[in-house]
Amino acid sequence: MATGLERIAEKARQEPTLRFTSLAHHLTPEGLWKALHHIPSSTAPGTDGITQPEAVDTFATWAEPMLQAVHRRGYHPPAVRRVWIPKPGKAAKRPLGVPGVADRALQRCTAEVLGAVYEQDFLPCSFGGRPGRGAHHALATLNEIIAGKRVSWVLEADLKNFFGSLDHQWMMRFVEHRVGDPRILSLIRRWLKVGVLEAGQVQESTEGTPQGGSISVLLSNLYLHYVLDLWFTKAIKPKLRGEAYLVRYIDDFVVCFEHREDAVRFHAALSQRLRKFQLELEPTKTRLMAFGRFATRNAVRQGRRKPDTLYFLGFTHYCTRNRNGGFQVGRKTEKTRLRRSLAHLQDTMRQMRHDPIDVQVQVLNQLLQGHYAYYGVAGNIRALIQVYQATERYWHRLLSSRSQKSYVTWAEFQALKKRFPLTRPKLFISYQDLQRYAIL
Repeated sequence: MATGLERIAEKARQEPTLRFTSLAHHLTPEGLWKALHHIPSSTAPGTDGITQPEAVDTFATWAEPMLQAVHRRGYHPPAVRRVWIPKPGKAAKRPLGVPGVADRALQRCTAEVLGAVYEQDFLPCSFGGRPGRGAHHALATLNEIIAGKRVSWVLEADLKNFFGSLDHQWMMRFVEHRVGDPRILSLIRRWLKVGVLEAGQVQESTEGTPQGGSISVLLSNLYLHYVLDLWFTKAIKPKLRGEAYLVRYIDDFVVCFEHREDAVRFHAALSQRLRKFQLELEPTKTRLMAFGRFATRNAVRQGRRKPDTLYFLGFTHYCTRNRNGGFQVGRKTEKTRLRRSLAHLQDTMRQMRHDPIDVQVQVLNQLLQGHYAYYGVAGNIRALIQVYQATERYWHRLLSSRSQKSYVTWAEFQALKKRFPLTRPKLFISYQDLQRYAIL
């Protein structure tokens, strides 16, 4: 973090109610240049058609005019190009906004400046889109809460069309709690109102924030900081009879309770709270369940073979026992995520069926390593082995179908694998790491 941003962070930490009236001067050509190089060269261009390498080559012609326009409050971001991507495990698709490359760099630069302020305000219960707080930290924290705290009930929740439902008026009110610089406020307001280009027509944005830009992640965290995190911590927890804990990753969150009546009361209050801010829960992904060290015993008493399972951040969490017979939270790759990963691997193999073997194995290993890096969490080794074995079988099948005379026997395939080995499954997060990653 630059020295100027360090001073902002220190001031924000020391004075929690201070409004910053001069922040735009921290948007500099150096910051834009750095942000531009954080954007992958293969990233999709926006409505202007300019790619990342082209933006780098022409940086001297657009960077200074862009910053000058920001300072005189005359910057108008280009319309966002909308694309539709499949939802995990579903036929339906969800919208994704693709800003222009230069605008994306400005968003990242602005998010870094605002992050110096808001990182001092955000609570430990929020993860995602924050430095040093990723999905594995959220998973580890949830593991420590359920395994080590007085937790018997868990509310699994998801917000319906969250990014498309954010209320612009409420958003600006939240921003203005800490930001008083009219240049930054104008910039954020125009990002919220920027039109969306789809089917050759620009549609006006009256609510929500397009997914795809750095500023959207920060604004979504800010919105739920006031709507959910602060409300739960300051207004709800003191009124509950037992312990309660919130773990939120962007718009996915779980709330853990000691007593069922506390969970039921919170669920009812949560729906009312969200309606006030134009949000609502997704009913198909929101449920209250018995989960924790006593869940198995209670399920047996109720005539059920085992307790419910919890879905969070691509993992299925379930109640199990460790080698010493003590309670333990087990986790495995969620079925829809597993099917999606296998489908992506198979599609990639089909596309490069006729490529040289060394090229194929290089691409496959990159995909496998990426899968292991996320899903390689303690207790999930079987799911990793399943992905490895399925990749091995399908690769053998495709190599045998490259021509009428290309059948590869299993012995030949094993010899081929010795020359071009596939990356074997590996756990990246051990049980010890789960304790170390937890942020309570």
